[in-house]
Amino acid sequence: MHIGVIGAGQLGATLAEWCAESGHDVAVASRHPERLGGVVDHLGGHGTALPVAEAAAFADVVLFAPNWETAPQAIELAGSALDGKVVIDATNPTVPVLDGPSGFETLMQMAPKAHWAKAFNTLPTAVLNRRRGHDPLLAEFVCTDLTDARQAASRIIRDMGFAPFYAGGAEAARLTETGGPLQQYEVDVFRAQDVLADALTVLR
Repeated sequence: MHIGVIGAGQLGATLAEWCAESGHDVAVASRHPERLGGVVDHLGGHGTALPVAEAAAFADVVLFAPNWETAPQAIELAGSALDGKVVIDATNPTVPVLDGPSGFETLMQMAPKAHWAKAFNTLPTAVLNRRRGHDPLLAEFVCTDLTDARQAASRIIRDMGFAPFYAGGAEAARLTETGGPLQQYEVDVFRAQDVLADALTVLR
């Protein structure tokens, strides 16, 4: 697949590298693509740096990993290039969202024609790197209402060496975000069902 990674911080750069290692072609993007030479160097010839809109246009699937504060601007820069694309949101609001839509649902409203999924936002890259590919596989929670987004996110998660675990639709994303019961929860795939069942009591 062609993967566009929007956001080249620690998480975005790491996910871009793992996608390239999995055999995907990667375009990594930020507001300043000319500064991403160091990131591209780690993509093993499978990647390039592009402006945000060009990376989104290149991609079959977009990994969306900017800082929360710059996420609205990143969506604006991507524009209509996100329409119809699977976009995997790996961001977290800086503070817990107690009322109203989750951070994920807020981003969905900004690009309603994209096919959104939530994943890669519960654990820091150090934990992901330590657990990647080791049995029992680390569960990576996925939230989406769309079948194609769920399938694409699950494929990428497996390719990277984790176990996708469906946590529910868009409303379940608040469980995984800042302040939610699944945030910072390191759980293997065999325990994920029990952990999710406990977390879902928050939504009832």
